[in-house]
Amino acid sequence: MNLDFTQIVPYIPFILEGIWVTLKFVSMSIIAGFILGILLALCKITKVPFLKRLADVYTSIFRGTPLILQLMIIYFAVPQLTGYDIPEFLTAVLAFGLNSAAYVSEIIRAGILAVDKGQTEAAEALGVPYKPMMLNIILPQAIKNILPALMNEFITLTKESAIVSTIGYLDLMRRAQIVGADIYRNFEPLLLAGFIYWVMVYVMTQIGKVVERKLRYSD
Repeated sequence: MNLDFTQIVPYIPFILEGIWVTLKFVSMSIIAGFILGILLALCKITKVPFLKRLADVYTSIFRGTPLILQLMIIYFAVPQLTGYDIPEFLTAVLAFGLNSAAYVSEIIRAGILAVDKGQTEAAEALGVPYKPMMLNIILPQAIKNILPALMNEFITLTKESAIVSTIGYLDLMRRAQIVGADIYRNFEPLLLAGFIYWVMVYVMTQIGKVVERKLRYSD
């Protein structure tokens, strides 16, 4: 086999730097997607028809179109309309955050609806306002039940983050491609990038298991 990993040794620090670059925008996207997802989920279960319809349309659009198309629209098409060039980092956070919110909203909505209705009825009987009831009673129980699904969404987001290389963002994948073009060997740097992605996903999976275990024992 024509393999020579010694050639990528000088480039390893450059590739490893991509871990931080990748995690930086992924973590921001997760936070943005989680917060927006909660708001969308609340809109979907509200009794206000306009908000419910708006949330449903949002989810339909972002779940029904490819993530890479959304990324391209924000990076290439929006500047055409606004005359403002959106930086790669902001583009990545917007595209992944908005896309993730659509999936997170459905996960959280299902979690909220799965909470025993008796919890809501008891809170209403005690005169607890809607906002405190949702924040302090319903949402904590819902998130505890849907944590595995949320972790799967965040893991998927981390893996799909590689597509930001298509807009020139210097993430882990893009750096591996640059090294491959520089040394005219693609297998070695791409294999190293794949291994790093696997490690990141493995660590996230273990963290999710620990959090899930602690929440389960806290009952």
